[in-house]
Amino acid sequence: MAAFRQVGEKQLPNEITFMVWSPKRDLIALSNKAGEVLLHRLANFQRVWSLPANENTGKEVTSLAWRPDGKILAFSLADTKRVVLCDVEKPECLHSFLVDGPVTCMHWTEVAEDSSSFTPFSSSEGETELLLPKLPMLPKNYSTAAKIFSEEKSDEIMKLLGDVRLNALVLGTSSGFIEIFAYGMYKIATVTWIAGSCRSLCLSSDLKSLSVITEVSISPDPERVITYTQLDTSLLSNCLPEVTRMARKFTHISTLLQYQKLSLTCMCEAWEDILMQMDSRLTKFVQEKNTTTSVQDEFMQLLLWGKASPELQALLMNQLTVKGLKKLGQSIESSYSSIQKLVISHLQSGSEALLYHLSELKGMALWRQKYEPLGLEVTLIEDSVNAVGSFILKSNELLQVIESSMKNFRAFFRWLYVAMLRMSEEHILPELNVNKMSQRDTVFVADFLSEHFNEAPELYDRKGKYFNVERVGQYLKDEDDDLLTPPNTDGNHWFNFVQNSTHLKDSPLLFPYYPQKSLHYVKRRMEGIIDLCLQKPSETIGKSISQAFCMPLYRVQKREPIPVSLELPSLWNSKSSDLHYVVFTMLEQSPSILYLLRRSTDSSRCVNSAVLGVEFGSKMEFNEESQCSCLDACFYDDETLAVVLKEEKERVLALLPLSSVYADKDCMEEFSWDSSRSLIDQSSNIPVQCAFFEKQVRVLENMKAQHVAVNGFRKISCVLSSNLRHVRVFEMDEDDEGEIDEEEDHESQDTNGTQKELEESIDCQDVSAISDITQETEENSDVQDESISNLEMSDA
Repeated sequence: MAAFRQVGEKQLPNEITFMVWSPKRDLIALSNKAGEVLLHRLANFQRVWSLPANENTGKEVTSLAWRPDGKILAFSLADTKRVVLCDVEKPECLHSFLVDGPVTCMHWTEVAEDSSSFTPFSSSEGETELLLPKLPMLPKNYSTAAKIFSEEKSDEIMKLLGDVRLNALVLGTSSGFIEIFAYGMYKIATVTWIAGSCRSLCLSSDLKSLSVITEVSISPDPERVITYTQLDTSLLSNCLPEVTRMARKFTHISTLLQYQKLSLTCMCEAWEDILMQMDSRLTKFVQEKNTTTSVQDEFMQLLLWGKASPELQALLMNQLTVKGLKKLGQSIESSYSSIQKLVISHLQSGSEALLYHLSELKGMALWRQKYEPLGLEVTLIEDSVNAVGSFILKSNELLQVIESSMKNFRAFFRWLYVAMLRMSEEHILPELNVNKMSQRDTVFVADFLSEHFNEAPELYDRKGKYFNVERVGQYLKDEDDDLLTPPNTDGNHWFNFVQNSTHLKDSPLLFPYYPQKSLHYVKRRMEGIIDLCLQKPSETIGKSISQAFCMPLYRVQKREPIPVSLELPSLWNSKSSDLHYVVFTMLEQSPSILYLLRRSTDSSRCVNSAVLGVEFGSKMEFNEESQCSCLDACFYDDETLAVVLKEEKERVLALLPLSSVYADKDCMEEFSWDSSRSLIDQSSNIPVQCAFFEKQVRVLENMKAQHVAVNGFRKISCVLSSNLRHVRVFEMDEDDEGEIDEEEDHESQDTNGTQKELEESIDCQDVSAISDITQETEENSDVQDESISNLEMSDA
């Protein structure tokens, strides 16, 4: 009577805490108590990759969730309160964000397919690609944090956005907070009033409702109440096109903010500490010299008369040295050039893209009938546009400072290098002869000395130095202090005109300008204003979410340290019938009965047989006298339930068609709800059906099976033992006996057949077993199998 074909079995070194099948591929994601996230494939349960715990992301994995297309894996970490989105192809972080509290459960859903609703969005995004140039990739030699935007990861941004259809990642925390993230990146709703700790979540594919299982502690009672709550999220459903467009815009904006942040990080890395050497040497010179002549006068005398004082000559020849000056000049030239390229190609391109998307967002907000219910406010978006404009102005200011500094430094170092060669009586190359120095270069050097070599005692009190010769680094400091040497605006006629005009000074038509602040400060100000703009819709949509139904299910004692995700109850959304299902057991009340609670995703619609009990007992085929208890259960697909049963000393894996459970619903007594009482107090009134299995049953020999994870789309399952270390994987549409018979027939036809031919015949059987799937699904499977083969090559 053995059914299902076992394709792998393994003893794992660490206890498994979570296991979730990919919705589209033969891949299963696992996490263990060591903090690792693992990816295994179906065949022989072979490991594809592993992501070990680390200090940056975290070490305590609390939940896993796949994006519906199977390309992105999300996992949460309790110790860092962070959610990480990982690429399925490689164990690399694509995106991560902080949450308010430790995440205890996650669910990732995609809206029901309706191509007519999303056609305008595809054409709109096509126009964006035409109007906006492609963002240049960040140099991969700067920072490991910029991997997602590096030259070798050019397609990763579109991987994060995925399909045009809206998908939503729902997070539940230990404090009852629920957050919904569009495309796994942008928060579109926050619910803060749920009581208890979230154990399971399920957002319906029509976005009409959200099912939540919570665990509520009632002190001083040690027992905890497991409660089912259905939340009405009809605003998301009613405004689906608007929510989708807004979410994609905000997701683009969030990605661009990350791009700007990483671009600035690369600029900070391009700036070197060696550039501060001139300031420190000059400060030491001021502290040690015995003359009353200023440093500026010392260098001016050297420029005009070609002679240096003994103190200045000692500074140049003994401390700075000819070799050190040459190295300093090369470092400044290289560093400034790199920063200049990053500002022009990256910061300005990203800022222009931000302005474009914010301007489109402003146009959406002006359509108040459509977008005002979602919380889009024109004033907040206008503030964001002005903040981006201020960032662009500050970037242009930095470019002017770099250009001026490069010209002045080039002339200054060329002159000083020749002067030091004369002091050391070394040979001077003809092209470096000071007599060939143009009058313009001499003016540059004189202006440079007069502007940069003035002693500033107040600067010494702030930063411990008398000089600020190097002017670029102050723009890259992540500090709230004003610039040490802000740009001179006295000769800026436009700036003076605006400041003296009462109408233009505070005009909303002009971007605000902050000459005293650093680029980092203006960037942080821009991020804060845009974040405020992004948070408003989340608060508005969150307030629109209301409680449609709430029912305490049963009480439990203080749990053993078993991962919540491996325990019942489990949730399921049937897309074909628009129903929410809750599967649970009441072990203390009736251990042999599995309960099914179902409600319509539309809270205004009633459903027959809302609560039903399923008893596994004397009518089961494999043992007519035994009584079974249900250890675990989860939905295989919309029409089938997968269960792990305990019958005396044996464990059984079975598939239970819902049609056999709800077949006699006309003869069944309808359960009457009493919302004032817990469901366990009404369990005697719940109608109970006996389970009937056909051939979809398998006894799990030599294994204390306890938990199961299934994927009905790929027809596969994974069974986990009670010690959380022993796993078995099965193909659910295969029969061991049938497989043996076919292999024997094959051997009788060709006794000299090789093992390779046998494997090819088994592959043919697998293809014939799924021949009833549509042609479209077969094509998708071929693409997915090709992706898996790529994974195998990379794994090898």
